[in-house]
This record gives sequence, C-alpha cells and structure tokens, in this order.
Amino acid sequence: MSKVWFVTGSSRGLGRQFVEAALSRGDKVAATARTTESLDDLVAAYGEAVLPLAMDVTDRAAVVESVSRAKEHFGRLDVIVNNAGYGQVGAIEELTEQQLRDQMETNLFGAVWVIQAALPHLREQGSGHIIQLSSVAGLIALPLGGAYHASKWALEGLNEALAQEVAEFGIKVTVIAPGGFATRSGKNPNPLDNGHVAEPKPIYDGLRQRLGALVKHQPAGDPATAAQTLLKIVDLDNPPLRVFFGPMGHQMVPQAYAARLKSWADWEHLSMEAHGQLDQEGR
Repeated sequence: MSKVWFVTGSSRGLGRQFVEAALSRGDKVAATARTTESLDDLVAAYGEAVLPLAMDVTDRAAVVESVSRAKEHFGRLDVIVNNAGYGQVGAIEELTEQQLRDQMETNLFGAVWVIQAALPHLREQGSGHIIQLSSVAGLIALPLGGAYHASKWALEGLNEALAQEVAEFGIKVTVIAPGGFATRSGKNPNPLDNGHVAEPKPIYDGLRQRLGALVKHQPAGDPATAAQTLLKIVDLDNPPLRVFFGPMGHQMVPQAYAARLKSWADWEHLSMEAHGQLDQEGR
C-alpha cells in the first residue's frame, strides 16, 4: 500500500532525494521548503501526488498549519521526515548568541514543532513512522562544531525518549545518522563554506585548516542511494531506532564510545567517592 509522507527541507540534498524516491515508487508526499519554487518541477512531474508547502520550521504556527493541510489533503500521514537543518561552524568562543539560538531554533525546535503537530494525527490513526535526520555529529564531537553538535546531540536524546513515549500508540521512530554525502555539486560539502560561519578569531586558524583537510578526504555518499535505503526502512515492520547512513559512523563512533567507557572506568573511584561509597578495591 502506498504511503503518505511529510518531508521538511525538500528543496535540495537528502530531503530532495527522499521526496523523489517516494514519489517515483507511487507514494504521495507533502514536501516543504522555505519557498515552493524549488518544488515546481516535482509538481510538473508528479501532479497531485505531491503537495508543495511553503514552510519555515522555526515558525510553529506555520508548521501546525502545514501538517494539518497535508493530513486534510491526503487523508492520512504515514511517514514524517524531519530533515530540515543546517550546520553552524565556529569555535565556542566565536559564536554569537544569535548564531547559537538560530542553530537550536532550526535543528532542535523545528523538529519538535513538526513532531508535536504530527503526533495527534498519527495517534488517531494508530500508526506512523517518524524519521529524524541526525548526524554522526550527534554522537561524537569535533572542534568548531559546538553549536551543531549541541543541536544534534539534543535530537538524539529527544527522539530516544519519544520512541518510548509513542510505541504504545503504534508509532515508530528511527534516528538516521548520516556521514558525509554529496549534497552540493556532487561533492562532500565543506562546512567552512556553508554560509553559516562565525567571525573567525586567528587563534583558531590551525583548527580550521585541520577541519578542512579532514572533510576534504572523507568519501562522499550518494544521496539517491541513501533515499533508496530509507524506502526499505519505512517498509520494515520493526525498523531500527538508530541507523548510520554511510561508513563514517561505524568508523568513528565505536572508538569514541570506547574512550568514554575507559575514562569512566579509570575514574570510577572518584564516582564512588562523590556518592559517599567505596569502590570495589575499598578506596
């Protein structure tokens, strides 16, 4: 049976590929973007199967209205894809208050508004699947990405809690953590060139050079292939709560988690001391 999708950030990148993949197999999609001109070719190609919606995820009222319009137009909602977001680059010392707030408003609060708007409809029909685009950056941290990491780490915790809250209503949650994908001109996007860069302080120039070199040598995945994988996930009876898209997560996250476990174990005696207890060696 065909599905009805609601996808944020549909104008380009992974979001655009998700929309095209769903439409190409006969599903229906409410596709949102800040302006709908970028969706005109989809309307021309797929007609009434696509509902273009102009929406800014930071506008809570607009989100509620758009989700309601999609439900009324198609009669149901099956897959909610929280894809809209961007990466703010800058050392913590370089970030302005507005840059940090804007990052959280889009990446975190925007996702919350979509979830809150969709849940009553999904709960009423007793089914639905919320797809949250996170990132490998939601599980590990690198310098100059503090704002972006904060937003994505928050989404990880938010959606883990959400999955437990809505399971009894027949609603599923999957958090996807992509690595690098060729979302701009067929290349792995360099975060230093994304237009959201804090005013640089020279003291961090070395970090910027190392970050640029690291990104440059990362393999870029194909967004169209990722979209086909997403189709498989939404068709599963028991989809995963978390899944990586690409090899980066499998390469980097286990090492980071092993280092955390080791640090906690190495300093367990301080943990016990802080709680007024002795550790296993009686210290």
